[in-house]
Amino acid sequence: MTREPLRVRANGLGDLFQGRFGILLVALIGLCIYWQSNQKDVPFAPGKKQLNTLSVAKEIQLGQESYLQILQQEQSQGNTVLCADQASCTGDARQLTETVRDIGARLQAAARELENEYRAEGYEIPGVVDQFDWTYYVVDSETPNAFCLPGGYVAVYTGILDITGNYDGRVSLDDLADTDKLAVVMGHEIGHALAHHGAARMSTQQVLQIGQMAVAVGLGDMSASQQRMVMQAFGVAAQGGFLAFSREHEMQADKIGLDLLVRACYDPREAPELWERMGEIGGGQRPPEWMSTHPASETRAENFRKWMPDAIAEYESRCGPLR
Repeated sequence: MTREPLRVRANGLGDLFQGRFGILLVALIGLCIYWQSNQKDVPFAPGKKQLNTLSVAKEIQLGQESYLQILQQEQSQGNTVLCADQASCTGDARQLTETVRDIGARLQAAARELENEYRAEGYEIPGVVDQFDWTYYVVDSETPNAFCLPGGYVAVYTGILDITGNYDGRVSLDDLADTDKLAVVMGHEIGHALAHHGAARMSTQQVLQIGQMAVAVGLGDMSASQQRMVMQAFGVAAQGGFLAFSREHEMQADKIGLDLLVRACYDPREAPELWERMGEIGGGQRPPEWMSTHPASETRAENFRKWMPDAIAEYESRCGPLR
């Protein structure tokens, strides 16, 4: 009985790139190249890089569209956008709106100053402060919230004013007696926009969607149960990476906000207490930090304490002694 000689695969790597696995491998290599070639410096966070494929003009356009949609939605749900027209901009509505816009103007000026400082130190930082369409509105809603969309579109919800104010369990104009904590919140949100975090999230989501499609194509020869297992594993890994990515953004925005705060002459010592208060919302119930898009409030407060000596020194060099 003669045995048929073993056949040696002649094509070597060539065979590897045939079929669905080859498509998957080429697609993933292409995504890695795309990811690396579109890494941009994070403005206002020297030494940090992130994926960003959107122009500033596109960011502003998307930010404005989303801002109008959100404000219209709030109005449709019965939450008044204060001073949306001049006729209604009187009394408490006027005072609340003017306070928020005054804080915003001071933080904008601080951002422009910080931008110039980084340029003087040799960093290549695009001038986004003067490109943004800075807009501020207050939404009369119990929700404790504030945001700044790409392009400088800011909304502050009245529900957050007690947390940033005298913390007596109700919202009133007395909460505006000391605006330092409100400036902490607004500085943090503005920090996200200045660092192009919205654009980075959109860019990253695009890559993840393409990667998911590539994996799905590469699994064509597997059984349905095997495909589900691999796609679930991909989803968990992607979600874990995205959560860590989001927490990094939050930390960057905290630091940028603090840098703005001291240049606008708001007391930086208010920041740790604010995040401790935020941690008390909902009775302190929250998922573990590694499962969350935001760092734990204790972590944020600790970060601020770590940054505080430099922040106080910067404040006092510009604004005089803290009391």
